[in-house]
Amino acid sequence: MKKSDVPQDESNLASTNLRELCYAVDENGDYTTEHTTGWDPKTIALSNAIEEIKERVATAKAKVRANETSPIEYYMELHKMDLPVLASYVGAWKWCVKRHFKPSVFKKLSSKMLQKYADTFDITIEELQHIDT
Repeated sequence: MKKSDVPQDESNLASTNLRELCYAVDENGDYTTEHTTGWDPKTIALSNAIEEIKERVATAKAKVRANETSPIEYYMELHKMDLPVLASYVGAWKWCVKRHFKPSVFKKLSSKMLQKYADTFDITIEELQHIDT
């Protein structure tokens, strides 16, 4: 794309005064960089992804309230993690972390394990054990 054709559509970046760097062809036919505030297809995809994340967080929070899962799953979703990432942060097997999603197992976790989760989510153990309702 030519440097003059780089789109400057409204996006989530525009509201934060951030711009994205992309490559374009200048008037001499050489590749150069150009800043953009975004373009519509990317903005739509980003908005859809953010909405999906919000839905997953809300679903996890509702499951915690219904005692169907532990707060670990909620905080994992809130921090945009998946099971393998969370397991690597706390130094546990994926199956162990998934087991910690069970409320009965979560209640029996050691303070050391709870602290690992709290440190990963940058919260206190108290916040980990009792999410905002």
